[in-house]
Amino acid sequence: MQDADKTVIAQTLNWVNGFIVAHDICPFARRELERQAVRVEVVRSKKIEVALEELMVEVQWLDEHPETETTLLVFPTLFKSFDHYLDFIDLAESILVDQGYEGVYQLASFHPDYCFADADPGDAANYTNRSPYAMVHLLREESVARAIDYYGNTAAIPERNVALLNGMGSDAVEQQWQRSCATDPQG
Repeated sequence: MQDADKTVIAQTLNWVNGFIVAHDICPFARRELERQAVRVEVVRSKKIEVALEELMVEVQWLDEHPETETTLLVFPTLFKSFDHYLDFIDLAESILVDQGYEGVYQLASFHPDYCFADADPGDAANYTNRSPYAMVHLLREESVARAIDYYGNTAAIPERNVALLNGMGSDAVEQQWQRSCATDPQG
């Protein structure tokens, strides 16, 4: 593995631990990290077609490795534009359906410039889906269903996150997010 890929993985895991888990943005993340059931894969493609192929390679890898709960597929060299990234997500979801994976896997999307529809780009709530790099989170539908059964009203999670981050304020959230995305979040 290239040193650059190790850095991308370190930044990604620091963000997951230092922001997502630290603020309980995803109440299921801590358990999977502790179980070491989260895979982080770096895709250095500069072409959308290759990125889609890599997505399907990862789906097949997950099929063969049920002990791995989830994958973060990280694209450090692609999708500088959030709009182009959203186009990719649409294509990726279509391919999952076309390949017979509807109901098997679902995608969660993260991007450094993530902005919810009709939201101001500076809204603190956007940070629930902002990450150090463009990435796709591949989730097993079966596990999501189990988590929903366990957790109960998962619809309350986004509402809680929005209230938490808005309460912290955009400047404070941005600073914490920046620290969490560093190679050494303490530094």
